[in-house]
Amino acid sequence: MKYYMDFAYGSLIKHGEELCGDMVEFFNDENQFVAVLSDGMGSGVKANILATLTAKIGLTMLKEGMRIEEVVETVSQTLPVCSQNKVAYSTFTMVKVAKDGFAYIVEFDNPTVFFMRGEEMLRLDWNERIINNKKIRECKIQLKERDRIVMVSDGVEFAGARPTLNYSWQWKDIAKHLLKFTNENMNAKTITNNLLGVCNQLYYFEPADDTTVATIKVSSDSKAVLFSGPPINKKMDKEVVHKMMGSAGKKIVCGGTTANIVARELNVEYKSSTEIIDEDIPPIGYIEGIDLVTEGVLTLRKSCEILKKLLTTNDDSFLHKKKDAATLLSRILYEDCIHIKMIIGRCINPENLITDNSDDLSARLYVLNEMKNVLVKLGKIVEVEYY
Repeated sequence: MKYYMDFAYGSLIKHGEELCGDMVEFFNDENQFVAVLSDGMGSGVKANILATLTAKIGLTMLKEGMRIEEVVETVSQTLPVCSQNKVAYSTFTMVKVAKDGFAYIVEFDNPTVFFMRGEEMLRLDWNERIINNKKIRECKIQLKERDRIVMVSDGVEFAGARPTLNYSWQWKDIAKHLLKFTNENMNAKTITNNLLGVCNQLYYFEPADDTTVATIKVSSDSKAVLFSGPPINKKMDKEVVHKMMGSAGKKIVCGGTTANIVARELNVEYKSSTEIIDEDIPPIGYIEGIDLVTEGVLTLRKSCEILKKLLTTNDDSFLHKKKDAATLLSRILYEDCIHIKMIIGRCINPENLITDNSDDLSARLYVLNEMKNVLVKLGKIVEVEYY
């Protein structure tokens, strides 16, 4: 793909409920991007089931190239019918971006997407038709770099409603807010958090409805490569370092032994910082030509915890409040790149053989695999190579 999709979403759960009645599912790789936001009828468990089924079916079928007629028919036939009102109902917004950068957007009963290009809110050329007794809207558009598509559930439009005045902000008001308080330089998560934060305030922090925002930002391919662990075959050291240095984007080295390999092959000095920012996290190191050098398993594990926190919070400002190695690593992976290559060596660290800590390899492989899975959930494209 010429461009890559920076994607982020978040939800506010209806006050008094434990489960969200909205659901977002997405798939992101080098060939296509698909995202589905569904809103189940009502709230709580039933709504969650309806929304989950709709989102998973829609994602799977669109990803496999099925036509929207087949998607709508399958969703209609699959959703369980409510025993009270005899209706199986879930609204949805689906976006599929092909390798050529063309986006297909289809909506059923959800608020219309907000499509921003530059400082303008574009009007999309919608086509309406009936599929399986459902009136859907669909359109196609060629995307450009920095375009933003914001999908919302109706809880966003209901935000601000007062029991006595029955007032809420309208689509045009939300559009004005997005144009005024967000811009094309913000990443998808920042735009999502901005709108969700305003909705939460309008609800006086007790949402009267499930409220979900999902943002797609079209970005050029921003990359990072993370190298951790010595290769099994010492003869591969030079090749691996050469591959890392020849890769585009940020360059990260995790692990003391790995850092020494990189410094040796680059014929430069590896220096370790003496500044203790967090007693629980080893300090960073310095190698000329490398953007970040950290310790191994301890730092990786802490960084993974930080990345997991980003999955469940609508406020990522804490990433800019600390400067320890784990936070810096998390910030690069989360904010500075979409496409991440992990180069993982599978040799047991010789230093750990001396200290009888041979479990280091399994611990490192486990935490790196866990980190990969979290990054994918955060919308990143992750490629792993083992040596």
